[in-house]
Amino acid sequence: MSRRGTPGLQKRFRANGTFEWHIDKRIAGIGRISGGTGTSDRQEAERFLARKIENVREAAVYGKRPRRKFREAATRYLNEFAWKRSIERDARALKALDPFIGDVWLDCVHNESFKAYIDARHRHPAAGCKRIAVGTINRDLAVARRVLNLCARLWRAEGSTLSWLGEAPLIQLLENKKARKPYPVDWSEQKLLFSELTPHLRQAALFKVNTGMREKEVCQLRWEWEQRVAELDTPEIKRTVFVLPEWLTKNKEARVVVLNDVAQRLVDGLRGVHPTYVFTWEDRKKRRRRFCRMNNSGWKAARRRAAARYLKDLGRPAPEGFRRVRVHDLKHTCGRRLRAAGVGFEDRQDILAHKSGRMTTHYSAAELGNLVAAVNRIANSHGSHTGTVLRLVA
Repeated sequence: MSRRGTPGLQKRFRANGTFEWHIDKRIAGIGRISGGTGTSDRQEAERFLARKIENVREAAVYGKRPRRKFREAATRYLNEFAWKRSIERDARALKALDPFIGDVWLDCVHNESFKAYIDARHRHPAAGCKRIAVGTINRDLAVARRVLNLCARLWRAEGSTLSWLGEAPLIQLLENKKARKPYPVDWSEQKLLFSELTPHLRQAALFKVNTGMREKEVCQLRWEWEQRVAELDTPEIKRTVFVLPEWLTKNKEARVVVLNDVAQRLVDGLRGVHPTYVFTWEDRKKRRRRFCRMNNSGWKAARRRAAARYLKDLGRPAPEGFRRVRVHDLKHTCGRRLRAAGVGFEDRQDILAHKSGRMTTHYSAAELGNLVAAVNRIANSHGSHTGTVLRLVA
């Protein structure tokens, strides 16, 4: 080895002062290869480099696909898709799968490869371990399926056109018979549930059911996003809207949230309570804090109390859907009331921020006025035929 070190290997130092040998080498007739070796041992890095050069030449000259293990593909996925909002969730899924398929060659992964994982996490969990729900299992399998599809369709071996995997295997998800269905509440159920919520949760829930916003959007709603629309003022109300930034919304598109009269009065009543956030709560030391989430212990306790009162107050047994009603069901409630009130499909898409090609922050006063009128139709529908809900299931 020369003083400059092994050709094609360079030291790359980490923030903590340690280093790793990194490959950066050009192979004649093939091209440049690069990547980490995962080790600070020089001899091990040299063996890794030699093996990689051999794999690249075999792929380029003989058309032989280099074999890789699932762990290497998972690592590349996490590095390349670090920008994804759900990357932390994907990382947890791949970490859970690693003990079962991490050391399996990509061309040996198939549907039955996940049987041990499903058995250990769902069908036959070890003593003292919690059984994982089918929905969670399916989300983990979906991440693995995504990685395998990338190996077969996108990622190519260095120096050749060969994909990492010849063909992605078919990974079958589990049947989820217990999947929780949406449960839009009617007006009597809303009154019962909201009466059990603490004041700060009640305010956020009332705002959510009148705007159709998602839980995260409500919890992080800031005053700096509020904009006046003086053209829509009435003698009683000074109209405002909120423009949410793209990093907050699910669709990654900035959008406008219009407020009906109920939501507008609620916002006006909270003005000045906190300098930054619209919805806050007061801790034991009388400090104002922003919401982290609405689906907390307070929501679940209120739901239990409301279900216990259901028979006495409403004269019928509490449906299972109400006993398990979620914060997100308030968004479904808003959508169902908009539809029942005769609000058109396109307006419902804009109000509920469903994916469409029309999503924009450039609205005229007339367009905003149309949306305000639409959401006001649900605010004024209490006691009308829109309050009747026919459910095919409890």
